Amino acid sequence: MKRKRLFCEISPFTYAISLQKEIVKRHVKDLLSREVFATTRQREKLPVVVASHQNDMIKRGPGINAQHQQNKADNIRLACSKMNGLIICPGETFSFWRLVGKTSRRNGFAEGRVIINGKLVAGVGGGLCNLANTINLLVLNSPLTITEIHHHSDALAPDVDGVRVPYSAGTSVNYNHVDYRFRNDTRQPVQLCLWCEGDDLHAELRTQTAFPFTYRLIEEDHHFHQEADGKYYRVSKIYRETLRRDTGELVSRELCWDNHSEVMFDYSLIPPEQCR
Repeated sequence: MKRKRLFCEISPFTYAISLQKEIVKRHVKDLLSREVFATTRQREKLPVVVASHQNDMIKRGPGINAQHQQNKADNIRLACSKMNGLIICPGETFSFWRLVGKTSRRNGFAEGRVIINGKLVAGVGGGLCNLANTINLLVLNSPLTITEIHHHSDALAPDVDGVRVPYSAGTSVNYNHVDYRFRNDTRQPVQLCLWCEGDDLHAELRTQTAFPFTYRLIEEDHHFHQEADGKYYRVSKIYRETLRRDTGELVSRELCWDNHSEVMFDYSLIPPEQCR
């Protein structure tokens, strides 16, 4: 039986109404919340690097709009300038949207790629999911507590040079109701450092003294699969392992994403040897 369309799926107008409703709901929820949100930034970096990550902001390939990619990079640079050096003290919560603010042209954001109702389309502020995903990779390699995360497709573009990086994409944000949040439940402050050099995004999570554990992401059973609807999906399970810093002993292993992502790029670019 054919699924009944949701109100937000009827037209762009009804989508805008639904979106505005969710934005208002988030503002009210935060107003009534007892959460303490991190807002303090400092120029001086804390001495110890907990985790770091670097990636190319520009995707290249058949069917990829070069202007949207450049706009994405500009959007990321602007967002980084709003949170670089942020200090998250013990008990405080990081909220992506409370720091970045509304992604409007008036606020300096340009049109890039966004996902609406499962489709890649143009939208102001497009590309910021790349930044949220990078921050998430830092947090997954730390003792910080993720309190809100949403996923979209982890198969937006082919793997660079055929090299698969677990969680290279997939963290979704949409102002302001689809947020990315984490809380500092440790006993010392951490600092988020984000900056761009050319087309590269650089990210570091820093603190005062090294934590007693280290972390790593392990991906298992990664493959592509064509399903009954004719669409291809990236399928895998991504685990986070916690190890003692001094001995390397494995302490725990948890599933952080049971990945089932619709492929959003040209199917001809899927490596045949990775299909099942």
